[in-house]
Amino acid sequence: MSNQTADQRTFNPVSIAVMVLLLVLDGVLFYLGFLNWMSAVAVAVISLFAAASIQIADQWEKGVVLRMGKFRGLRGPGFFLIVPIVDRVDSYVDQRVRVTDFSAEKTLTKDTVPVDVDAVVYWTVWDVEKAALEVRRYVEAVTYIAQTGLRDIIGRHELADLLQHRDKIADALQQTLDEHTNPWGITCQNVGIKDIVIPAALSDAMSKQAQAERERQARIILGTAETEISNKFAEASLQYRDNPVALQLRGMNMLFEGLKEKGSLIIVPSSALESMNMGAIGGLAALSEKGAETNAAG
Repeated sequence: MSNQTADQRTFNPVSIAVMVLLLVLDGVLFYLGFLNWMSAVAVAVISLFAAASIQIADQWEKGVVLRMGKFRGLRGPGFFLIVPIVDRVDSYVDQRVRVTDFSAEKTLTKDTVPVDVDAVVYWTVWDVEKAALEVRRYVEAVTYIAQTGLRDIIGRHELADLLQHRDKIADALQQTLDEHTNPWGITCQNVGIKDIVIPAALSDAMSKQAQAERERQARIILGTAETEISNKFAEASLQYRDNPVALQLRGMNMLFEGLKEKGSLIIVPSSALESMNMGAIGGLAALSEKGAETNAAG
């Protein structure tokens, strides 16, 4: 029996039950004297042949029947008969979707980085005759083809491509598998990349690089903001350059906003006070505040 398929079942529960029933009947007839010993032996041999001719395949299986070593056909699912000695069921082929895990360890990428890649493939047998006649141990063959194809794809891509485009890598691997397995009556329905493991030292270096890149972007954003703020201040200064009244009003507003908070202290250059006539304004504001406190105390 080939190791590529399900177990070969020479005797199943139905055939065993038929064989036991015929042997018991043979023994009873021999005991009652209806059969002599030669007839009893003949009935026993017929019982063995009848039991061996009964075969059963499960719903998801096909039985591969050979007659004198040549392919006779597919049988099942369910109950079917074969001719003992002349026919034999070589194997039962499972047509359900199967899942195979495989990996590529310490494989070099295009930029010579060793990586460990774990993947999984979902496949099924769609042509039982081809799977039985064209390839031996097709389960192992699919696994080896998947591992070889994965290593080849890793060697043709750089590490960044493997990390960023897993779906494309999986699609390329599925196409490679289909090219090799379709002639065997097997199709690969889906391929997935489960994990990509890189060396710890390289992982630390990539983390530091990403952190430095984020810091650089933050500094660029901060510098851009400072530039925009300075441009806005330059535009505002044009509004006050030829309009001293507007500048004085702005100064008064700034002083008022500062004096709203109790206990606040504002330090203003004397030149600014003189240019905006804010000294008198500040004194008037102080006197006003002192008068308000006196009235409240009285």
